[in-house]
Amino acid sequence: MSKPNPTAMKPLGLEACTALDRAFADFLQAQEPTPDPRHRWLAALTSYQMGRGHTCLDLRALQEQPAVLLGWTAAQVQVLPADLCAAAASLPWCMGAGSPLVLSGQAPQLRLYLRRAYQAEHNVMQALRRRMAQPLLETGVSVAHLNALFPPDPEQAERIDWQKVACALAARSSLTLITGGPGTGKTTTVVRLLALLTAQARAQTGTLRIRLAAPTGKAASRLGESIQSAIGQLPHDLRIEPPAAPDTLHRLLQFTPDAPLREVPELACDVVVVDEASMIDLEMMARLLAAVPLSARLILLGDKDQLASVEAGAVMGQLCEGAASGGYNQETVAWIQAHTGQLVRDWGTTSAPQALAQHTVMLRHSRRFAADSGIGQWAQAVNAGDAPTVKALWTQCPAVTSTQDALFPADVDHIPVQRLPHPAVAHAVKQGWARWLEMLQPLRLAQAVCSDAQARQLIDCFADFQVLCALRSGPWGVENLNLCISRWLGCGQETWYSGRPVMLTRNDPNLKLMNGDVGLCLPTANGLRVAFVQAGRIRWVLPSRLDAVETVWAMTVHKSQGSEFSHVMLVLPDTPSPVLTRELIYTGITRAKKRLTLLLASQSVLLQATATRVLRSGGLSELTQEN
Repeated sequence: MSKPNPTAMKPLGLEACTALDRAFADFLQAQEPTPDPRHRWLAALTSYQMGRGHTCLDLRALQEQPAVLLGWTAAQVQVLPADLCAAAASLPWCMGAGSPLVLSGQAPQLRLYLRRAYQAEHNVMQALRRRMAQPLLETGVSVAHLNALFPPDPEQAERIDWQKVACALAARSSLTLITGGPGTGKTTTVVRLLALLTAQARAQTGTLRIRLAAPTGKAASRLGESIQSAIGQLPHDLRIEPPAAPDTLHRLLQFTPDAPLREVPELACDVVVVDEASMIDLEMMARLLAAVPLSARLILLGDKDQLASVEAGAVMGQLCEGAASGGYNQETVAWIQAHTGQLVRDWGTTSAPQALAQHTVMLRHSRRFAADSGIGQWAQAVNAGDAPTVKALWTQCPAVTSTQDALFPADVDHIPVQRLPHPAVAHAVKQGWARWLEMLQPLRLAQAVCSDAQARQLIDCFADFQVLCALRSGPWGVENLNLCISRWLGCGQETWYSGRPVMLTRNDPNLKLMNGDVGLCLPTANGLRVAFVQAGRIRWVLPSRLDAVETVWAMTVHKSQGSEFSHVMLVLPDTPSPVLTRELIYTGITRAKKRLTLLLASQSVLLQATATRVLRSGGLSELTQEN
């Protein structure tokens, strides 16, 4: 094959794409030259979108709203060739079974994929269709057990018990999607479902094989703790033994990145529950669906409005797109009333009902914070993209302007500063960790030794307050805040010191620690060790064995998913950024249980972020439209 013409390989306006995207397009051009320069553009843009979390290049959106789709400025959009979308029909690199690109859909809704992403999305859609086509498991639903698990609440008599509805639907189906905001009872619902299914299994087979999982070690640990707590609230005659500790998805699926889907081992299980499903990317979801046998129930829990996965795909968000409206058909409405006593006809539909809607439930009542609380109002307004309400809430929000300001009775306040470091911020951080610092102080003295009980108290107390940043780098990012806070708290210059909080940045199978696990460096009789909580117990690790950790006085909002803190300080930069979106702000706000402090220099940045949504391209939303 002849060498590519260097003149033809010039960027041609593709500077907004990454070097990898351009190299990919150049490689295709070198392997199968085409005279149409628009083809190179299409290849580079498809790769570019994949890097931004999209599973494909949406050609309709590219034609109608290129700046929004690509996240480009008006000047960058001006360099796009005319009739770019029309050129996809003659694209040579998406013709044939083994082509590197795949053109999918019908005009005008055409999508251009990298083959690997297309195959993963196809596998997910086919697996979900097969699972929805399974016969309903009506024998798993006992009305008497449901009523015992969800007794009537006189104070909530006028409100639909969506937890009861979710439990009933999950008991009869091999697939259930349960979505809802923080504190809406997703884990509580699942524990009662496990109790319901266990009681049924005792009357039949005698056993129920349960597997629990979450995308990260932190989320898995929190799922296990929540389930342990919820089991104690079950009726005595329906009490169950705690299931085996939750796994990360990587461990559950024995994940090997390049292993083909056919080599994913099938799980020996009757029920699989996966928490924080909004964090699951497309390829991981394909592997999960391949591993769970059709005879088992698969329950996916997550908040559809939270940040999507870091990798490509927004699976939970796209599958739960219409969850707020219900969309139940008449048969489902009647079945829910007969088995739960809940009247959901207002959430039914007279139009052609979608099949996926019959497997989806949205929990709506938050017990973490009331809808009329400050945090609840902020979360609701940001999630709705309601800029006027956000602006009004900001106006009402007390400002902490000096180190002399007392704590306000409101559960939301803000610190208006133009730069960091700043005395008011230092004071707020010290106040946030005041109780923890008081507990830690004796362990900073010479010859101090920390017991397991003290370590557990310190780890729990540390989580009462957390600084969350939108960005990693820059003056308002995690890296700078970690340096500032270390100085404010008088931590010295040593790498390892008593009280240093660390987070793992990748899985460590040898130590059985996972990406996202948080520990505290504390003194022991054998010197400094890092304490982690595992299965409810303290585990001590030598600092020198931890080669993939970072200080975590501050963490990104992405890293905080699956966690909750009594008090959150949410730090936003002073200028707009592509990562500042409604989903990010909402996720940061809803990590707070009791108190939220906003740290930002510009109200306009907050309002712009509220108006910006993460709209990831992909074909999974077609499932929400199928009858």
